[in-house]
Amino acid sequence: MLVLEFKVRAKKHQYTAINQAIRTAQFVQNKCLRFWMDNQEVNKYDLNKYCRVLAHNFDFANKLNSQARQSSAERAWSAISRFYDNCKRKIPGKKGFPKFKKNGRSVEYKTTGWKLDLNTRKAITFTDKNQIGRLRLLGTYDLNFYPIESIKRVRLIRRADGYYCQFILSIDIPVDTEPANSVIGLDVGLQYFYADQNGHKINNPRFLRKGEKKLKKLQRKLSRKKKGSSNRRKARQRLAKAHLKISRQRKDFAVKLARCVVHSNDVIAYEDLRIKNLVKNHCLAKSINDAAWDQFRLWLEYLGKKHGKITIAVPPQLTSQNCSNCGEKVKKSLSTRTHICACGCQLDRDENAARNILKLGLSTAGHSGTWLQDSLNALGEDTSTFSGEILSKQVASVNKESPVIATRGA
Repeated sequence: MLVLEFKVRAKKHQYTAINQAIRTAQFVQNKCLRFWMDNQEVNKYDLNKYCRVLAHNFDFANKLNSQARQSSAERAWSAISRFYDNCKRKIPGKKGFPKFKKNGRSVEYKTTGWKLDLNTRKAITFTDKNQIGRLRLLGTYDLNFYPIESIKRVRLIRRADGYYCQFILSIDIPVDTEPANSVIGLDVGLQYFYADQNGHKINNPRFLRKGEKKLKKLQRKLSRKKKGSSNRRKARQRLAKAHLKISRQRKDFAVKLARCVVHSNDVIAYEDLRIKNLVKNHCLAKSINDAAWDQFRLWLEYLGKKHGKITIAVPPQLTSQNCSNCGEKVKKSLSTRTHICACGCQLDRDENAARNILKLGLSTAGHSGTWLQDSLNALGEDTSTFSGEILSKQVASVNKESPVIATRGA
């Protein structure tokens, strides 16, 4: 799948119509969720049928395109199925019971309800009864390069700085990647974003911390404005744009760094961290969320699959405590930044953890080339290999997990 995004230019009444379509999509999603709560043995096909009932009972729901209503029902079913999966897997803690959506920001159309300008493909017209009409598309992507049939879904999204239109295309662009003949183990942290087994470290950008002074100033200005006034709406808009900028900075950093790691290595091992549990520490919650480790991991896995590289999530238990040289457990607090073992091994704490993570990852993968065997020997690890073979060609599955993770249901 390929997602192309354009900024939307329209008139004021068209923006109002888009907002109405977004509210209707939110209404349909919440009504489908309520229908599932009130009736037993409801499946996704029943929710799609229920959309016709909603269109018959509510005039504003009938104005939304039928397939757009079905997309909202599919969103509701996505939350329901995720809850079912978590229950079946018996994950610890809360299972993620579906919640009603309070602030919808998007509406999704399928193959009907819209028409792309065939001449320039720089404009799109929505043909349902919401009367959104023709919208101009601003962006550098060229839709003429793709056939119209490949566009499977179209989304209208409202953000703090305006409205956007996304095209979801059913196209897989092949990527030819040369083997890098290198492996890497990543230990993420707060002092540094990550450290690898060779001691190389990437500084933590701390976008929220750097922009916190401006955010607090904008928040104070917002709190002084009279509720319901035009000035309060403008102050809220400025605050939302500041938060959006920080969010985009985080995403840009994660994407670029993940791309560099994937291009430079054939095997990437990292910790299978549960961020939800880590942020329960209120002293570190803000810094952990600011680091956005989970976003970095998602892009690692996506780009790894796209480029034919191996990404391995390993259990994080004792990776910082065990010695990477002899395996002996050396207890240390978070403030202790140097690993010192009785065997004579003295390393930076994060570098020691990265070596342990890479060992676990390579023992899980169990694949090779002569360059991988050299890496294993350097870490003191032995495994069976096939000399002279490219690692990516020996592995049927690109993304792997440690058997330890599977047994504990992570």
